[in-house]
Amino acid sequence: MEEINVDLAIIGSGPAGQKAAIQAAKLGKSVVVLERYIEPGGNCLFNGTIPSKTLREAIIDLTRFHDRHLYGEEFELKEVTIQELNKRLNSVLEEERNMVFRQFKKNNIRLIQGEARFENSKTLLVVDRDYRLLYQINAEYFIIATGSKPRNPQNIPFDNAVILDSTRLLGIEKIPKSLIVLGGGIIGSEYASFFAALGTEVTIIDRKDHLLPMLDSEIGIHLQTALTDIGLKFLGRKEPEDIARVGDRAFVRFKDGTTLEADALLYALGRTANVDSLQIENTGVRMDSKGYVIVNALFQTDERNIYAVGDVIGGPSLASTSMEQGRLAARHAFGAETHVFPTFFPIGIYTIPEISSCGYTEDQLKELGYRYEVGRAYHYELARSHIVGSNVGMFKIVFHAETLELLGVHVIGRGATEVIHIGQVAATFHAKIDFFIDQVFNYPTYAEGYRVAALNGYNKIKHRK
Repeated sequence: MEEINVDLAIIGSGPAGQKAAIQAAKLGKSVVVLERYIEPGGNCLFNGTIPSKTLREAIIDLTRFHDRHLYGEEFELKEVTIQELNKRLNSVLEEERNMVFRQFKKNNIRLIQGEARFENSKTLLVVDRDYRLLYQINAEYFIIATGSKPRNPQNIPFDNAVILDSTRLLGIEKIPKSLIVLGGGIIGSEYASFFAALGTEVTIIDRKDHLLPMLDSEIGIHLQTALTDIGLKFLGRKEPEDIARVGDRAFVRFKDGTTLEADALLYALGRTANVDSLQIENTGVRMDSKGYVIVNALFQTDERNIYAVGDVIGGPSLASTSMEQGRLAARHAFGAETHVFPTFFPIGIYTIPEISSCGYTEDQLKELGYRYEVGRAYHYELARSHIVGSNVGMFKIVFHAETLELLGVHVIGRGATEVIHIGQVAATFHAKIDFFIDQVFNYPTYAEGYRVAALNGYNKIKHRK
């Protein structure tokens, strides 16, 4: 056994752990990162964000998805194999993995493979898969960045071929002809759209009456219409009662007595914090009723030298927000100038078409009693859409009806997760709707949708006076 003494020990090498480690190293601190798997990168790299978004791009490219609109009935869907998708995926994973190694080496961050558990609030023990003790790590500060994992209820007969969660799905050996997706949240909607684009007969089931209920309702409905156009079915207000594998097919019986079967089933009804093996009970760290680590605004737990960041503390559960949480936690731990985590940030959802939003939705503004107006620009109004062959999408800008200040920006369609930052920056600086009107945008671009939407909204105010 090796005894290690460092300023900071980080459990988990995903986005939150990486950025915390690099920030602490930049502050001149000694850092060790613990990863239970052989490779660094966490769930984001191997089971979550990077694989799913890579698959999305590979599917769009290999199926020539965006050519559908250009060629209409003449378009023939190209059959894509799992082998083709995995080739693209493995190439990206290798590049990302190497980047993490380079960053750790450049910043003198030591990476240790093994399973970490708290001996007490000052000491970690690291064991191998056979529970042999490898290291004892003594640190001034600890950051828990172990992420989350798919929720796997014991009554669901998960396997690696038919009854799947989002991690198991990445290991399938063939593309199913039909797929049931339980859950119309972000993960369920993303994978459902991917397989629908591949030609799989996809049915999403959710107890809510439409997909992605956390979105601005108009954007959610726009997505649902777009997915219906490529053959995806959505059944709302339904809850599963029994899930089984019958032969080589998935079978579901719902509480309303109806049944459904398909070649495969994706169970995408929630995730849970990855804390089972940490022996947190040996510290003063508390968990909430849902199993997430409780932290304050500075990401400190009740044990003040132990921080927690990323999915392990619950929402918003985005790689982007996790990175910033990790950076801020490291800065606070070592007394560097810091700030409170921002409440205004974009959310990106990589369905086909993709979605990104920032700020208030219409429903939220109605509840708050705001007087607001909406400006819209549809992709069919933009020359860029005609050129690339995709008329699905819209810009929606919500602004105060009296002060004209931006309150929310919601975009669906190609490039949504890129162009959202224009609205994010403008709103951060308290810009008004006429800011977009007075700017010149490159033509033809998607970004000019801001100007079209702004004119649409401003004209409603002008004609009202």
